This record gives sequence, structure tokens and C-alpha cells, in this order.
Amino acid sequence: MLRLFNTYGREMQSFHPVNPKVVTVFTCGPSVYQRAHIGNFRTFLFEDIVVRYLEFLGWRIARGMNFTDVEDKAILEARKRGRTVKDMTDENIDRFVDEMNLLRIKIPDYLARASEAVDAAVDIITTLLERGIAYWHQGNVYFDPLKFPDFGKLYGLDMTRWPQRRRRFHKDTYPGMRWNLGDFVLWDGCSVVGDYCRESGLGPGRPAWNIQDASIISRYIDETLSIYCGGIDNLVRHHDYSIAILESIRPYPMARYWLHCQHLFVHGHKMSKSRGNFYYTDTLLNEGYNPAEIRFFLIYGHYRRRMNYTAAGMREASESLRALKRDVASIERTVVSTPQAGDDLRSRRIREEFARHMDNDFNVGEGFDEIARIVSDAAKAKISVGEASEIMSALKEVDSVLKVIF
Repeated sequence: MLRLFNTYGREMQSFHPVNPKVVTVFTCGPSVYQRAHIGNFRTFLFEDIVVRYLEFLGWRIARGMNFTDVEDKAILEARKRGRTVKDMTDENIDRFVDEMNLLRIKIPDYLARASEAVDAAVDIITTLLERGIAYWHQGNVYFDPLKFPDFGKLYGLDMTRWPQRRRRFHKDTYPGMRWNLGDFVLWDGCSVVGDYCRESGLGPGRPAWNIQDASIISRYIDETLSIYCGGIDNLVRHHDYSIAILESIRPYPMARYWLHCQHLFVHGHKMSKSRGNFYYTDTLLNEGYNPAEIRFFLIYGHYRRRMNYTAAGMREASESLRALKRDVASIERTVVSTPQAGDDLRSRRIREEFARHMDNDFNVGEGFDEIARIVSDAAKAKISVGEASEIMSALKEVDSVLKVIF
């Protein structure tokens, strides 16, 4: 039985999907005003592991993910570069998809741009205005959190701190991990239609960042999501905003399970422009690591623990994977072209130990280490062709999730 840590409630829970026929999963996608770094890919790889392991268990998955291609940051960055928002974000989206393929991340079933869901956002905002939950102010539309019962329930926000005087926050995002105690923007009005502003039922403008997930979900999935994933930074403001928006127009919860991946630091520091310590996939490729080793390093540490990239840690992870591959190659040489039945004790242990650790909140690292010990012992022993075939079969099943061995 798969058990996972549900951020909503802060406890381990057994997994029971909302719809057992199709497990719906939504994962926060990248803001494509800039290129994704390895810290971003740590989260996307964790989400890939979640989807692949659910498939390993026999579930059918329908997964959605969004591109945030219209927001304050994208507009400012495009102006700085002297480009249109669309040209700049198109380039970053193409690169991101290439890197997804490089790292063997499954392409989601629904991979939509926020700019493609403007009509859905307008429909949601119109409903919120009609219900008195949202309101106009100086050309923008704002959401009043006090009109939504249990606002901040995912984070556990202390609403006794809410100010008596109305405050409005008009930016898409704010730095840091603090709460903006006030009304948040849903729609940015524009004076004219242009690069990032389009005509709509609300007049010229664009949907703000915090309504974009809800607008994309509403286009594709008309039920409570089984799983919603994202980075830990989205737990402050963003995900509770999404819940308030979507649950204000739908008579059921947004998601049953919420999973949040912790940050990846580099040499003890958060990646930032001021430090100049952004690491990308090609940073590691240029240092001689292959895509499987990069993927392995980023999935090995448990997703709920902060990771720290160091040169020594990367080398150690790479050598662990290479050692396993050497043992696998040794066993593979024993296998003839026609597999033969044999003792399945080790192959059964591989499957069981992998499932045991993965069922414990997707513990990739301990599952891998246990498999590596079993394979190492097998490589040193005198095993039959049949047993070697059984081991190879088990490893290929496991690697349908890990995607680092073969």
C-alpha cells in the first residue's frame, strides 16, 4: 500500500485516488521568463517519479502541467531583452521540452500555456465577480480572501493576523517566503491590446499568475484532482490562492493529496542571480556527467528534504550509479539470447524491496541502495542463466520508474 505525506494535514496517508479508473495529477510547471535550472528540474523529476511509480503500480494516469508564459517577470525580462514576450517564452519552452526529453521526463498529457487559457480565466473571474468574491479596483480585478471560508487552510495560515484595513497586492509574485495579508490580483487591465494584453469579456488585459493554474485545470479536469505537486515555495501564497479560486466556483475540493518538493541549494546557497551560482543541465554535461547521472543525482535525495549540490556529492552519486551499471553489465553477460527460467529469489527481492521503499513516500534513495546491494551480491556469485534473466527482467521493471539503469 502506497503511503505518502500529504501537505494538507501534514501527515502520512494511504493513497486512495479520487477516480480509480484514471488518477488525475497536476504539477506546477515552469515560469518561462528564464531558463530552468537544476533546482527546478529536481521538482519536475520528483513529479516524474510520482507518475511513473503510480503507473508501475498499475494505475492509469492523466497528468497536466502548465507553462507560465505571461506574468510580470516575463514582461519585464522581454522588455530588457528588446523582444516580444511570446518570442522569448517560445524559446524557453522549446529548450525546456528538450531538457525534459534529455532527462527522460515523461511529457504530460496536458501541457498548456497560460496564454492559451485566457478565456477560461475570464470565465472564472466573471463567476467570482458575480458571486461578490472578486471586485474591480482601478482597472484590475482582485480576490477577497475573507469571502472564502478556511482561506490558507493548506499552509495553515493564522487568519487572526489578517488586517482590519483592506490591502491589495497587485504584483504576480513577491520575493521571500512571507504572506501578503490582503487581496490578491486576478486580472491585470491594460489600456490597449498588444504583445501580452488581449481583448476579452473583461476588456483588454491578462490573467494574473495566481489564476493560471485554476484556469488550465478547469479546461481539462472536472473533478477533484487525486494529486497536486509543486515546489515548496508554492506553499506560501500560490497554492492556497489556487484553492480559494477553484473551490469558490466548484462544489468539491481542488485536490485530495498535496505533495511539495524541497529546494536544491548549490554549495550551501540558494541559486540566485546575485551569487551567479545557477547550475543548468549543460553545466553538468560540460563537467563530463551524462543525462542519466544528472537524473540520478536529482532523484536520489528524498523530495521532502532540502538537497545540496556539491562537486563531491555529484561525483559520489555518479560513481554509485556507474557501479550498479557495471554489476548489471556483468549479470547481463550471463544471459543468452533466449531467457531461461531460474531461481527468482533475487529478482523477487529486487521488486519487493523497491516497492517497500517507494511505498514509503517515494523513498528513491533507499530503494536504489537496496537494489544495488542485491545486484552486487549477484554479480559476485555464480548464478545460472535463468537467474540472471530473472534479475534483468526485474531491473527493467524497476527502471521503468527510475530511468537511469538502461
